[in-house]
Amino acid sequence: MRELQIVDAAELATAYAAAEYMVVLDGDSLPLRVGEPALDLEAYAPAPSYAFITAWNPASQPRSDTANEAADALLVAQLDGLRAIRHAAWAQDLTGEWREPGWLVVGLDDDTLLRLALEFGQAAVLHWRAGDPVRLRMLMPRPLGRDAAHTDWVAG
Repeated sequence: MRELQIVDAAELATAYAAAEYMVVLDGDSLPLRVGEPALDLEAYAPAPSYAFITAWNPASQPRSDTANEAADALLVAQLDGLRAIRHAAWAQDLTGEWREPGWLVVGLDDDTLLRLALEFGQAAVLHWRAGDPVRLRMLMPRPLGRDAAHTDWVAG
């Protein structure tokens, strides 16, 4: 895996918003894109809300596969403890050089999603309500002058 070098929060948000996200449902890979509705996914797995979360590479700092897999196992245990419905998913940059496994979680409330993301050191998650465009939720203060469509800034 190559190292992703980010200069600042605005650059990180731009990279996350441009990334490709995929969800695996019954063997089919369904795409997610920030700013676009996920109608195929929502038809496949109806729910009031959706989120993409990962435990890999906290704060976009590369970690070993062993460390990432251990963090993922802890996240899965917490999601299972919440009886959250989850589906395998991943995010990758447009070149496919940077790829992180994660989970599409359906129906998870905002407070729980935020708590988990912060606990696992994530800089961002995807979150949206059924029928709405996919939104990027950056878990840091909004940089001055930064106002991107479909991006929410939540100070952790």
